[in-house]
This record gives sequence, C-alpha cells and structure tokens, in this order.
Amino acid sequence: MDIALARTIVEALARRVIAHTDELTQLDQAIGDGDHGLNMKRGFEAVLADLDALAASDAGTLFTGVGRTLVMKVGGASGPLYGTLFMQLGKSWPAVFNAAGLHACCKAAVEAVAARGKSQSGQKTMLDVLIPVVAGLEGDPDVAALRANAAARAQATIPMEAQRGRASFLKERSIGHMDPGARSSQLMIEAVCDVLESTP
Repeated sequence: MDIALARTIVEALARRVIAHTDELTQLDQAIGDGDHGLNMKRGFEAVLADLDALAASDAGTLFTGVGRTLVMKVGGASGPLYGTLFMQLGKSWPAVFNAAGLHACCKAAVEAVAARGKSQSGQKTMLDVLIPVVAGLEGDPDVAALRANAAARAQATIPMEAQRGRASFLKERSIGHMDPGARSSQLMIEAVCDVLESTP
C-alpha cells in the first residue's frame, strides 16, 4: 500500500466518523457518557487538519501519527483505545505489503487494544467488531464480506450486556442498545472497504 492510498483511507474513515457524530452521540447517551460522537469528531478533525504533515513519509508513519493525534485529542476511553489501534498499526506495518502482512499487522493492533482495555470479544465493545473482522483478513479476504461482517457484529452487540466501560455500570439496562465503539469501528471499516472497492 503506497502513501497515497493510505492517506485516502485515513481521510475517508475520518470523514465517515465525523458525518455520524450525532448517531454516535445518541448511542452513547443511551449507555455511556454521551460524548463518544463529539470526542471522535474532535479527534478526526485534528487528523484531517494535520493530514499533510502526517502523510509526508510512509503508511506506517501515517498510521502512527493518526494514533498519537487521537490519544491527544479524543477524550474518554476512546482516545487511548483508538490511539493504540492506529499506533500499533503503524508500528507493525509490514515492510513488504501483502495479505499475510496486513493480517499480522491488524491482528497485532487489535491485540494491543484488547490489552489496553483489558477486554475481549463478547463484552459489548469495539472488539466485538474488530476481532472477527481481522480474523476475516486471513487468507484471501473479500471486501464485501468484511463490510457485511462488520455490520453484523455491530448489530450483535445490541442484545449483549456490557461488561466493560461506562455501560457495564448499567448491567442489564445496557441490553437493547448498540455499543457506540462497535458502531464507530464498523463505520471505519465500511469507509476502508469503500476505498478499496473504488481503487483500481
């Protein structure tokens, strides 16, 4: 993946999240602090503002820079978690880009998020989308299948009882609501899939 494509991907996912600020806010108002949408908007607006500088080198450096920006600009738990995701993507970015290298890189990034959040799949978090989608990267990934998997996994958080984060304080009252982090992860994955499908 060259730097031009990596930049296009970052810009697309940033704009996708920003466009869904109100939705993410409403989801978080139901089971969290109500600030997920605005926090993510602030973080990705900062990414877009610094994109020329962030994309001045290579893809790994770009993703690392995105992560650092999110850590600095996004409040709550989302900043450290999404920041960790992108920083580890950058650190693990393969020298030779291929399907195996991409899978290994993304797997390392998601494992870093799990370690940072002390969480795992099934606990109503962003990991309920990220873990299965990354598993789908193994072998010869199908972009349409990745998009569909992300959507299905985000929907699957609705009947879950939260076991991590602010929502876990609500216990059974968290049931019936989509996890905001799962939804924002889904939005990013959809944006990446759109770019890949439109790239010759």
